[in-house]
Amino acid sequence: MVSPFNYMRKRSVFKLFLLMVCTIFWIAACSRNSLKQTVSNGDNTTSNAHPTAVKVVKHAFGETKVPLNPQRVVVLNYPELDHALGLGVKPVGGPSVEDVPLHLRDKLKGIENIGTPDGVSLEKILTLKPDLILSNERSAQPIYKMLSGIAPTVVGIANSGEWKQDLKLFATALNQTERAEKFMENYYARLNELQAQMGKKLKQIEVSVVRISPENITLYLEDSFCGTILQDAGLQRPPAQDLDTSIQAIKDRSVSVSISSELLHMADGDVMFLWGWSDDADSRQALQQLKANPLWSKLNVVQQSKVYQVPDYWIGSGPLAANAVIEDLFKYLVLNHRSD
Repeated sequence: MVSPFNYMRKRSVFKLFLLMVCTIFWIAACSRNSLKQTVSNGDNTTSNAHPTAVKVVKHAFGETKVPLNPQRVVVLNYPELDHALGLGVKPVGGPSVEDVPLHLRDKLKGIENIGTPDGVSLEKILTLKPDLILSNERSAQPIYKMLSGIAPTVVGIANSGEWKQDLKLFATALNQTERAEKFMENYYARLNELQAQMGKKLKQIEVSVVRISPENITLYLEDSFCGTILQDAGLQRPPAQDLDTSIQAIKDRSVSVSISSELLHMADGDVMFLWGWSDDADSRQALQQLKANPLWSKLNVVQQSKVYQVPDYWIGSGPLAANAVIEDLFKYLVLNHRSD
């Protein structure tokens, strides 16, 4: 027989348990409603608590009023991270470090993880209380209204070949136009130096840029990020990678075109810069399979041992990536060719 005392104690414990469960659900619901109300009403707590002077910035999604001198910047993707860091601004929040390009990995200390570019956490961004968010069209498209509800959001172009326009745009938003202008001066000065050191060889070398993945062999065209740098350097491209004559460019002016192994001859050139996920087992296997293909060994660039494997910044976007590509051009086209 259960004593009245034990019965009452069990009943009290059960009531306490129910109260705790209800409290947890109530707090969670309030948090969700608070976030939803904030992003839907455009209620930027930071901006309201500390009103500042603003300027209007025109970008891919319209016009946005941003602080004259933003202090807490969040970036949604790696190109925006490259632009911000290259302009001397360390964001308070940025994308996951898992796939961050090699040249940015030593610059991430102090940057909070907001999730992957395709799955950012709005809750995390809200807790960082940004006064400016930088994104590109692809990342911002499905969540732009919610982002704008958290903080002024400036959107760049998703095409990597438009990196100079994005540099100018983000520099304006970050109040770093002088730094951007200085970068471009140094950029062209460095390329002029490359041209001078290469001399006649500049017009004699066709440079191919190829990416290997488990799914595709990809050729990067003149309108790609690395393609614009090669153009600015005055370097020649193979006919299949010339934007004006490529089969893909006629359709949609894409920055790249994928080919089958049967069309491997389209990747040939005097020099090839080759990139694949070096830390990905499937990509390493795809590269090994490619090199075992008899068509690979028939390429002139392979026979001349002018294939150079390079890091992922070759298909990146931003001033830091551009500097890294230029350094590779000096390394492989000047230093490695002095004995030719």
